[in-house]
Formats: sequence, C-alpha cells, structure tokens
Amino acid sequence: MAKLRKAVFPVAGFGSRFLPATKASPKEMLPIVDKPLIQYAVEEAAAAGITDMIFVTGRNKRAIEDHFDKAYELETELERRGKSELLDQVRSVLPEGVSCTYIRQAEPLGLGHAVLCARPAVGNEPFAVLLADDLMDSKPPALARMARQFARHGHAMVGVDQIPRSETQRYGIVTVDRMRGGLGRMRGIVEKPLPAKAPSNLAVIGRYVLTPRIFDLLARVRPGAGGEIQLTDAIAALLRHEPVMAALLPGRRFDCGTKLGYLQATVELAKRHPEVGKAFSRYLKGR
Repeated sequence: MAKLRKAVFPVAGFGSRFLPATKASPKEMLPIVDKPLIQYAVEEAAAAGITDMIFVTGRNKRAIEDHFDKAYELETELERRGKSELLDQVRSVLPEGVSCTYIRQAEPLGLGHAVLCARPAVGNEPFAVLLADDLMDSKPPALARMARQFARHGHAMVGVDQIPRSETQRYGIVTVDRMRGGLGRMRGIVEKPLPAKAPSNLAVIGRYVLTPRIFDLLARVRPGAGGEIQLTDAIAALLRHEPVMAALLPGRRFDCGTKLGYLQATVELAKRHPEVGKAFSRYLKGR
C-alpha cells in the first residue's frame, strides 16, 4: 500500500466573508493569535507524516508562498540583535523535511476543480486534502488519526462532524453503516440538504484522504451553479467504485470561514498561549 506523503491545500478562494481584511491578503493568512490559519493546517499535515505540501493558489496569494519561504533579511536581523527565540520561531514555520509546491488555479471553479488542479503534483498516489478554514483542535491531530486509519484499511475517507440538524444546508451530509471506533463505511453523500430532508447530521468537514481515482471522476463531473465543480459529486461517484469511509474526528472544530468561528478559535487558543494565556484568561474573567 502506498504511503500517504502528499497533502493538497486549496487556498485560491476570495475570503469574501472577511472583507475588507482579505481584499489584498489571503484569508488563510489571518492569524490565530500569532500564527496564520494555513500554518496550523501545514503543521497538522506534517504531524501525520506528510512531507509534500501542495498549495493550489490564486491571485493575491503570494503571501502564502512568502510565509513558507526562507526570510534571509529577517533572519539576519534577528540574529544580529540576539533574538534567538524569535529566530527559532521564524525558522520553524516550515517543519523540517517538508517541501512546498505551488499550483495556480486560474479560475475559481470550486473545490473539486482546485483538487483537480493538483493532479500533476500528486500523480498516482493517495493524498490528503486540508481546508485551512476548518481549524482542528485535537490530540492526536485529526489528520494523523485519519492517516493511521488509512494505513490500516487502505480506503479513501472523509472527516465528519456531528452538527445540529438545523445547520445541514451548510454542509455535505453523509449516510453511513454503523459507526465503530469512529469509522463507518459511507453509503451516500448529499450536498447541503434542507434539515427536513437531511439523511443524517454527519457533516463533511475539511479533511479528506483520497485515492488517485478521484481525479478521473473529477474530470467527468458536470459543473453546477456558477460553473463550479464540486468535490462532493466526485466522492459520490467514487462510492460506486471503491469503499469510502467516514471518520468521526475527535476534538473540537472551529469553522474559521465564519467570523464567529474565527473569534471562538482566537479566544480558545489565546487562553492556552504560553506567552499571554494566563493574562488573557484573567482579563476574560474580569470582564
């Protein structure tokens, strides 16, 4: 069985919910305290043993490339000033042994199209997909858990979360066989059903482990509203060819694609931050 060593990060979206902050800066570079969202996702992938990070980018996304590049001038200045702790932080932005590839998505044609754009870099290997909007706060890290399950079973899988039924029309919703140990074989997937028609409350979230067969299926998916190619449609087709598992992920998910989820993540992670956590917690209690 091929080892899971590549991860795709679709980062070409406009981030319109956070305008004007995202007018000239990628939403994936929005910081949670002092670390951008995309770095949390890359660190999660690295913790799962992934070494090849593939970013599908768009216009105005150069800041992501710069963030993971070596900053010679900054490092030289920090070294000159003797700021060794800050220097270590800057140098550890990209985990050791990890490489980055950047692919341009010329048009914003949906998540499925973004994943398809990564095909030349992925090749004929299984791979992970991580959406930085979904910040996963768990131990062990969410993708590390999925990687272990993939190594054991060899099946494609999607990360799922139990949501209030009233929110089903915001997500892809799956039906599964009985869950055992947080894992169940998928029987179907429906994109954004109304609560009254939703087959379950298991929502697909931004973590996937996919087999290379998904690329041929994505190439055949008919575009939907706005000309977008939906990854959900290709996964529904994949179910007819091979098993796909739903993995109920542990810990807490912060939907940082929304302002409320972003603020919740900021508060919760700030309370645990080694530098400001105690003072910030005291501040919150004193309000």
